[in-house]
Amino acid sequence: MKKINIVGLGNILFGDEGFGVETVRALEASGNWPESVQFVDGGTQGLYLLDYFESCDALMVFDSIIPVEFEPKVYLYRKEELPAFIHRKMSAHQMGLSELLAVAKLHGREPAEIVLIGAPPHDLGLGNGLSEPMRQHLERAVGMGREILELWLVE
Repeated sequence: MKKINIVGLGNILFGDEGFGVETVRALEASGNWPESVQFVDGGTQGLYLLDYFESCDALMVFDSIIPVEFEPKVYLYRKEELPAFIHRKMSAHQMGLSELLAVAKLHGREPAEIVLIGAPPHDLGLGNGLSEPMRQHLERAVGMGREILELWLVE
């Protein structure tokens, strides 16, 4: 059975910065998933997450991101759309994410499938929790994540 790691990045203390962590929690709670699927609150651990990136066949990452095309919506990037070194910072964790993907590739342990799902933050205030627009994005992101996860599980 395919091993799948689902990692949420972000700091829940800074409002919408916690989008990735909150989305992983919601996705995990939305179904009865097999043991081959591991849900990880990656927080801001950076390189400490390397084993989660290298030890799976498929990797799904959720994060609060600021893409080049920047519109207030949920974005989905697949492996081929994620460069190993990103010149424009897409999130507070981007260097960590880029480095993790690059190191996994250098080690020859890059997952066959990688997906990044995220949305641009609206409010990064200390202790504010997710803003209303981000809560709406969370629902969309969970739906996108479920759809991909279900496809991965039947492949």
